[in-house]
Formats: sequence, structure tokens, C-alpha cells
Amino acid sequence: MVASVSKDMDTQALWKRYEDWLYYHSELGLYLDVSRMRFDDAFVAQLKPKFDQAFRAMTALEQGAIANPDEGRMVGHYWLRDPDIAPAGPKAEIVETLAQIQAFAKQIHAGELVPPEAPKFTDILSVGIGGSALGPQFVAEALAPENSPMPIYFIDNTDPAGIDRILNCLRDRLKSTLVIITSKSGGTPETRNGMLEVKRAYEAQGLNFPKHAVAITMKGSKMDEIGQMEGWIAEFPMFDWVGGRTSEMSAVGLLAACLQGIDIQAMLDGAKEMDAATRIADLKTNPAALLALAWYYAGNGKGEKDMVILPYKDSLLLFSRYLQQLVMESLGKETDLDGNVVNQGIAVYGNKGSTDQHAYVQQLREGVPNFFATFIEVLQDRQGPSMEVEPGATSGDFLSGFLLGTRQALYENQRDSITITIPEVTPRTVGALIALYERAVGLYASLVNINAYHQPGVEAGKKAAASVLALQGKIVATLAQAGEPLSLLAIAEKAGAPEEVETIYKILRHLEANDRGITFTGDRAKPSSLLVTAN
Repeated sequence: MVASVSKDMDTQALWKRYEDWLYYHSELGLYLDVSRMRFDDAFVAQLKPKFDQAFRAMTALEQGAIANPDEGRMVGHYWLRDPDIAPAGPKAEIVETLAQIQAFAKQIHAGELVPPEAPKFTDILSVGIGGSALGPQFVAEALAPENSPMPIYFIDNTDPAGIDRILNCLRDRLKSTLVIITSKSGGTPETRNGMLEVKRAYEAQGLNFPKHAVAITMKGSKMDEIGQMEGWIAEFPMFDWVGGRTSEMSAVGLLAACLQGIDIQAMLDGAKEMDAATRIADLKTNPAALLALAWYYAGNGKGEKDMVILPYKDSLLLFSRYLQQLVMESLGKETDLDGNVVNQGIAVYGNKGSTDQHAYVQQLREGVPNFFATFIEVLQDRQGPSMEVEPGATSGDFLSGFLLGTRQALYENQRDSITITIPEVTPRTVGALIALYERAVGLYASLVNINAYHQPGVEAGKKAAASVLALQGKIVATLAQAGEPLSLLAIAEKAGAPEEVETIYKILRHLEANDRGITFTGDRAKPSSLLVTAN
């Protein structure tokens, strides 16, 4: 067990601890408070050698070391906001891509580049998944101006009903909608399916889809080939040295943000400022190191507690969803760098304050102590003055009171918390928050000796899904050839998959529910009794 400070610390001692551990970034106006994490000085001293190594590893990463040995790749998302620290090749790519994004957005906004069926592009439809969607969604929710020149919509799954809902929203404006398709390989099934569904919707209205389509992909990918062949209006690059979950500062995030009227240079500047702060090889003056320290303490270096993200600002609602991928995909690993089975990871969830007061704070305070909280505080309530909702108090005062009260209530019951405070939600502060957590993830990964930059579990899931679809093809062919009702076991044997009876049953049940030429007869409560017919 890790060492902890006394639970009986008095208010004066708590105030001193707050001052001792408070981090403040004067240019960004950002505060980080880890004083309500109950680690002691002995614990910090114990971790110092690990932090020294983590700082060295981070320096090597930024200098171009192969940080993803599984794929032989450098990891260069830090270069995106400071091209001057990048090797010559990536530096040129970054600078050129940023200029390309800004020029393209200017053309779209000025009406110099228009769809064939409308006088101007009015909306954006973004098709992608994972890192190609979560970052852009978070930034859109946080920063898109009320008078955005181009509202954005997302297709981020292969759910037909979800796709229909978005396309129905845009039905009358498809002719003036710019479609951004994002996929590094061009073969990601969810994105490919979304692209095909959108393309069909355009064709159903007699619209020229390629003249609405923009690709964000790697050169030589399947999507690159499609775009070139069909004559899509533009293509922006993805880089093999930027992973999906750290791609918000690449074309993946910047193109959509720029088209919405968000100041992308300010985002990059905020991230660059935070990167500089998190390079400092000193625990107490490095905010990312302080976060990594707190995470390590909370979970005993083994991810034993969940990370609850509680932003007290509506515009930051999606921050927890964004961090779910960043943290869990980076840190959720079966083996460490030495090949030992360690099953590392930190689970992330959260909604927003003060909604959480009425949802799950009851459990946080009095239930299973299997979490640590992170409060995200925004000092500015709104642009302009606020009315008093009761004498001497505004709505924003209530929001601040709920945050401070919840923090105190949790601490009184020995529930640890971190508080991050920013002056307001701006492109600069959002860029800084993204950079802060990217660096914290990298440092924490070094502390627990894992590779934060690969995702073998994701690839395993993709392969498993592909095998299910291949099996579907086999059993449909088997039924068609049989010409008579077959039991599930017979289908499995004829398809050469006798061990996959349950999977076969569920595939066929799905096909039947969607009128795909499959009929069941028998007792549905006893699947083994069913006979299956191909219509």
C-alpha cells in the first residue's frame, strides 16, 4: 500500500498543504490542485527515480525515438503545435498542412469553393470513429461559436438508425453540406460504411457526392485512391507518427474546427505553452507530472481506482468522453515493456457538474471508494454580468458552491480529488487541457513501465469482428445450398464451424430481424430446437 497523510489534518494544515502543492501557470491562468490527494513526502521520494526515468523517456520521444516499437514508429503529436522541434520531414508536412487547412477554410467561407447544387457550403458532416470523432466532437461542443459559419454533424458509428437520424437532420441541406471522411487506412469498417451510406443518400437526391467530399487520410490509402479516382474536392494528410487518440491538433481536428470558425492557431498556441510547462524535469513545477503522481497514488500504481472527470461547465461535457479514449486506450495494456503480464489501465467516466449532484455523487461520497475525482473549474461564469437569482448570489455562484461543497464532502469521507481551474473556456485553454492530459498519460505510462502508444487490443477486436462477418457469409451460403430447414448444429457442422453454434445463432437472429431472407421455426426460448430456412 502507498503511504498517505493523516485523515485528521486540521484546516490550517490543509491550507498549508494546498499552498505547498498548488501549481499555477501564469500565462494560461491555469491552476492544478493535488492537495486533496493524500500522498505523503515519503511516497513522493519513493517515486523520484521513476519520474527521472519518465522525464528522460519523454525527452527521447520528442527527439524522434521509436516510441512504438510494435510498428516501428516515432510518436510526434507534440510536434504538431511546435514544428520547430520536429525532424525536417515532419516539420515541412506540419507547416504545409496547417497552411492548406487555413487556405481551404478561407475559400469555403468566402464562397470561392462551392457545391454544384447550391451557392455556398452551409454545414459540415464529419464521418469517422474513435480518435477521428471524439476530439472533433469535444472541440465543437466546447468552442464552436453560436454564430458558427458552418454547424457540424457527426456520423461516428455503423448504427443504421443513428446514420439515418443524422442524414434526416440534413436532408434538405445535403446539397450544401461539406462531407469530411476521416480514416488513416481508408479501410476502417465503421468509417467506410458511413461513407457508403452518405454517398447513397447523395445519389438518392441526384447530388454529385464527390463534389461535396473531403478526405483526411494517408497517402496511398484506400480512401486516397477512392478520392483521387472519383475527384473529391480536397484531401488532407494523416501522419503515421500521430495516433488517432492524439490527433486533435492535426488535420483530423483542425480542419473541422477551422471551418466552424474556431481559432485553431490559439488552440495550437495553448497546447505549445502547456507542452513547454510539462517538459520541466521537476515534479512540483510540472503539472503533467503532478497528475501522473496523483493517478499513481490513487490506484497504487495498478489502476485500482477509476478516474471520474467532473467538468463544472456545460461546454466541457464531452471532455470525459474524449479522455476515455486517450487514457484507457493508452494505459489499458496486458503486458509491460518487459513482457510481464500486468493488466494495467485506469477506467474513466464522468458527466458534468452540477448534474452529477443529482446523479451519482451520493455513491461517490458514501459508496464503494473505488475512484478519485477530477473537478474541472471554470472561473468566468459567462460573457457579461449575471443577474442575482437570490440576494447576493448568481447562478454561477451556485455552480461554484456546488463544486467546492462536493470537493469538501468527498474529502471529509476520505475520497481523493484533483481540481483543475481555468479562467474561461477558450481555444487556448482547451488546447492546453488537451496537451496537459496527453503528457500526463505519457509520464504515467513510464511510471508503470508500459507502452502508451500502441493498441493491440483494438486490433484484436477488429480481427474478431472480421471473422464474424466471414462466418456470416459461410452460413448464408450453407443455408442457400441446403434448400431445406436446418438445425443450428447442422448449419455449424456444414459451415465447418461446429464450435461456433452460439455465434451462428446470434448472426442468424440478427439477419431474421432485418428481413434478410432467414426464417426461424420452433421454440425461441430453446434455440437448439430451432430450424432455420433461407427464403
